[in-house]
Amino acid sequence: MADRLFGTDGIRGVANMHPMTAEMALQVGRAAGLLFQKGDRRHTVLIGKDTRRSCYMIENALTAGFCSVGMNVLLTGPLPTPGVSYIMRSLRCDGAVMISASHNPFADNGIKLFGPDGFKMVDDMEDEIQRLITTGEADKPRPTAGKIGVARRIDDAVGRYIEFVKSSFPKGMRLDGLKIVVDCSNGATYKAGPDAISELGAEVIPIGDRPDGLNINDGVGSVHPEEMRATVIRERADLGIAFDGDGDRLAMADGNGRLLDGNALLAIIGVDHLERGALPNNTIVTTIMANGGLEKALIPHGGQVLHTKVGDRYVVEAMREKQLTVGGESSGHIILLDHNTTGDAIIAALQVLAIMIRKDQTLTALAHSYQEMPEWHTRVPLNGKPKPTQEALDALREEAEAAFGGAGRAVIRPSGTEPIVRVMVQHDELRAAQQWAEALAEKVRAL
Repeated sequence: MADRLFGTDGIRGVANMHPMTAEMALQVGRAAGLLFQKGDRRHTVLIGKDTRRSCYMIENALTAGFCSVGMNVLLTGPLPTPGVSYIMRSLRCDGAVMISASHNPFADNGIKLFGPDGFKMVDDMEDEIQRLITTGEADKPRPTAGKIGVARRIDDAVGRYIEFVKSSFPKGMRLDGLKIVVDCSNGATYKAGPDAISELGAEVIPIGDRPDGLNINDGVGSVHPEEMRATVIRERADLGIAFDGDGDRLAMADGNGRLLDGNALLAIIGVDHLERGALPNNTIVTTIMANGGLEKALIPHGGQVLHTKVGDRYVVEAMREKQLTVGGESSGHIILLDHNTTGDAIIAALQVLAIMIRKDQTLTALAHSYQEMPEWHTRVPLNGKPKPTQEALDALREEAEAAFGGAGRAVIRPSGTEPIVRVMVQHDELRAAQQWAEALAEKVRAL
């Protein structure tokens, strides 16, 4: 589809500008409502949101759209994305929407759709929603009188989700004696994150837990973990946890303030699963952008990595197809399908804490299993030229990796959002990574 409405994680943009307008949200509600309804019974959709001011506008427009095609709407208020997925399944809803631009600045917003199974909507369904909107078919159904949908709020959604994430923590285990900094990014986890962790026994030092509609992700959270790291050191805490605006990304810091990204956290979780014989096919799923240090951490324990294209939804699709249970991205999306259908930062953090307790090790000690491989990134502007074919880019990558002799890996891919080609090289030596990235960039320019 030429100008695809949906990106790798739903619809996203500056709130009140195309495509994130109230008018578009209403149309998305109508079109998605038509897809969610199967049969003559009354159908229900759940709508959650983060703490952005613009969520009120988008929430009301989506609600109007769904009600106008005969769907009932349940509104949770501010709730993490994984909480929306859980609550919709708990209440047997026919679909769900999360209003959030995740880690983006507060001026942006987005619409993430979940299908009836609680998983993020697949490309084909998103394309059908766009088709219904662009052809005008979404405007045709006009139920009247008692067939119009109604909306109501769920008052205890956050409490339900807190109990759910606590249930993922091993029975009989507690966090007594741990001092933990919890950075909520002034986002959707501002209540659920600190409450869940403190109710399990930890002493919690919350930061980024005072959302005002304008300060989400503003110098805090998993994308800006500096304050979390500094607070760990200042308060002499055992570790720090940082969520993003909608609670599906995680970063952690050890007691020394050393930052652990998604690669490091996947390595800790993966090694633990391998040691316990709990990792199906001894395989973790991640994207092509994952650091090579992740695979190096798993290999001594008999583990391996399966790579997908960029986007946590593609990680989940591969996990479901291969019947695997652990996956994620460098950005901190950690997906544990034994617990939830999407990235759940609170549950992922609790699993790392459980590993610390079970092994009686600090986070610093656990992190020794992962050593980041040096990497270098560059970008090649297309300057009006057509995108090179993927076959040509793959040929360059394969040639480079053959020359690496097992000491590195390369990724060359067109950007999905900009007229550029991205080049990444990981190598045992940083200088070699830089030289190879620049050499590959020159070859891309020559295509």
